[in-house]
Amino acid sequence: MKSKAILLTLSVLAVGAYSCKKLDVPVESQFVASNFPKTLSDYNASMGAIYSNLSSQFAVPYWRMQDMSTDEAILPARDGNFDDGGQYRQLHYHTWTPDHPNVLTIWQWAYGGITTCNRLLNITNSFGFSDAEKANHLAEIRAMRALYYFFLLDLYGNVPIVTDYPVVSSPATQPRADVYKFIESELTSLTGKLPAKSSNAATNTQQYGRPTKGLVYALLAKLYLNSEVYGGAARYPDVVRMADSVQANPNYSLDARYRDIFLPNNGPQIKETIFAIPYDQQIPGNQFTRFGFFYYLVNAYGFNVGLSIAMSTTPEFYARFNLPGDFRTTTWLAGPQFVPDGNGGFTSTPVYYPGTTTQININPVLTLVPPKPMDVGNTIATQSEGVRSIKYYPDPTIIQATRLNGNDVPVLRLADVLLMKAEAILRGPAPLP
Repeated sequence: MKSKAILLTLSVLAVGAYSCKKLDVPVESQFVASNFPKTLSDYNASMGAIYSNLSSQFAVPYWRMQDMSTDEAILPARDGNFDDGGQYRQLHYHTWTPDHPNVLTIWQWAYGGITTCNRLLNITNSFGFSDAEKANHLAEIRAMRALYYFFLLDLYGNVPIVTDYPVVSSPATQPRADVYKFIESELTSLTGKLPAKSSNAATNTQQYGRPTKGLVYALLAKLYLNSEVYGGAARYPDVVRMADSVQANPNYSLDARYRDIFLPNNGPQIKETIFAIPYDQQIPGNQFTRFGFFYYLVNAYGFNVGLSIAMSTTPEFYARFNLPGDFRTTTWLAGPQFVPDGNGGFTSTPVYYPGTTTQININPVLTLVPPKPMDVGNTIATQSEGVRSIKYYPDPTIIQATRLNGNDVPVLRLADVLLMKAEAILRGPAPLP
């Protein structure tokens, strides 16, 4: 026994000495024999990495990339506060560079998800599933990888297509049109391999937040609607065809009450959700209230945490989409503020600035104060400039330690599909019978 121990010690030392000199050995896997998934629980835990990565950056950094480069959202500085090195100005004025925090973070986030998918494809193939089980798991992973690639295609255009794990050399960038074709090929090959939303509540709860046929059809509709942008020919009839495929499932329908779709207790009971990212106080990532709320209102909404006062929408956007008589206008915080009714609406009781009898009044106008760039100042009056959105209704369980929302964030909805279908019909030729 002693001689074996000595041999083992020498072997370890020899390997250690060799490894200190051979620093460029490629890492084959983060899994070794001792921690390779052995049980179904182990495997499911490994699969969870795809979804935890997705939730980690979607609800704020990815959203900022998509919305703060448009008129929909702006995060002005307030007497120098919240400038954060000018990163929000760069998004608003379209002057970002490759090392911009959001640009870099979302690139790494998407490829982190893709790398996880590629690794799990290898694990699934060697795990010991039956052919049917293996096919189901492989389809789920490939669908999620296609979703990550869609984010990259839409945001960056020309990106590397990586399907192997491990990657032994730096992959070359592919033309945007080729990335588009790759995503289309992946999605169209999965339509017969993924489950459809059913009329069974327990089944839908189990599938919630995971890819289904509906995700494939809705994502293909998005792909085809922007086909000309992505490097292909116009494909408006295909948008209609994919939308019809979603609508063919009677288990998708528009919810009677718009507000319910985005409340903190939303979930698989929402009928129009096709694919959503679940969040709660244990799943970090959703901090819409932290960044987009108006902190002088926290007590009126039933919580008391430190929040930003910065992010809002532009007056032009608010004026364009603030439709009289539309219930969705109650998702804006603008004008005199009243105590919420706990059901997504408002009472007639005013909310006052702390320690005063002055009713809080949020001014839609943002007035930039020179010479500081994109700065509105930091007085009570200027803090109150800029309409805030509570589309994702403030979660009363929010706490100071995390400042998280429990609202799930829908990525694909039936309402979105119907609007894509309408746009395709308006823009393109009538679909073939």
